[in-house]
Amino acid sequence: MFFHSVLNCLFPFAHCRYWNRSDSPCHKPSTLSSSDITRVLSHTDLNQMWQRDLRPLLVTRYPNSAGSLAAQQHIKSTLGSLRAGWDVKEDKFESHTPYGPMTFNNIIATLNPSAKRHLVLACHYDSKYYPPQWHGREFLGATDSAVPCAMMLELVRALDQELKTLKGSNPNLSLQLLFFDGEEALFQWTSTDSLYGSRHLAQMMENTAHPPGATDTNQLHGIDLFLLLDLIGGPSPRFGNQFPNTARWLTRMQNIERRLHNTGHLKDHPNDVQYFWPGMPVGPVQDDHMPFLNRGVRVLHLIPTPFPSVWHTFDDNEQNLDRSTIENLNKILQVFVLEYLNMTPQALNPQNAP
Repeated sequence: MFFHSVLNCLFPFAHCRYWNRSDSPCHKPSTLSSSDITRVLSHTDLNQMWQRDLRPLLVTRYPNSAGSLAAQQHIKSTLGSLRAGWDVKEDKFESHTPYGPMTFNNIIATLNPSAKRHLVLACHYDSKYYPPQWHGREFLGATDSAVPCAMMLELVRALDQELKTLKGSNPNLSLQLLFFDGEEALFQWTSTDSLYGSRHLAQMMENTAHPPGATDTNQLHGIDLFLLLDLIGGPSPRFGNQFPNTARWLTRMQNIERRLHNTGHLKDHPNDVQYFWPGMPVGPVQDDHMPFLNRGVRVLHLIPTPFPSVWHTFDDNEQNLDRSTIENLNKILQVFVLEYLNMTPQALNPQNAP
């Protein structure tokens, strides 16, 4: 990701043609009771997430590397093991880079492909490339973005039973996960050396009719909200408001944080700690949301301000992650998704126990 200085990127009014969806601007999420929250949060387990989801991703994952292939396989096998029945597809393509042609691969997991609308959770699984002159040191990109990927995998595992029930109901609104390749610049950040995966996928979705057979709507029209996670895992993050048209959803995150704090569900979260700041304006950041934002998709960008101190350094590793913060954000995000999709928490199935 990269800071951008053009302030009008905050207000992409030129793309309002995509904003006239009749359902999503007025979407009303449910609000879980305290007992429902306790029930659903019993499904998630940070220690298990750390072992089964995060550590397999803590390898160098720059495009075409062995670590990248391992990360892809890990993501696909995890999704394939769930009972909800995800439709997992790959978007493999070749693009020119400063190092010549390279192959990239996005992973798209959709719960109900035929659903009219989707809440989209997105992250990038690649890590920044450092040339060999760095004396064999490896950049693991723990916050950037192994942790967001692991959080998404933990979310769908923890909510597996609820998502299975949702899929069976053939809803109009469902869930989609996007795992982007090639977010990082391979040499120096430019409009062509960055965001390889998201640029390709946004174009492909724009050119794909949705629902199938439609003549005037495409897959981008079906994105209810594009929620991008990046640089998560450091202590005391602050998520500010980049886009006025999705500020209500950041406010909802803040509300969930307060509810979980007041009911004692957050760890190492004293009264003076607050993650979500909808009243704090944030300058635009170049990240995987941009190709979608520029096509009129509503974006909620969960990236901390300021960036973690370990950003793009070799200290962005497991040792510098804050476990309590990650656990708390897992819980907040899981409640957000449940409420957004109007799902009801269910008793934990022993087969899916953490």
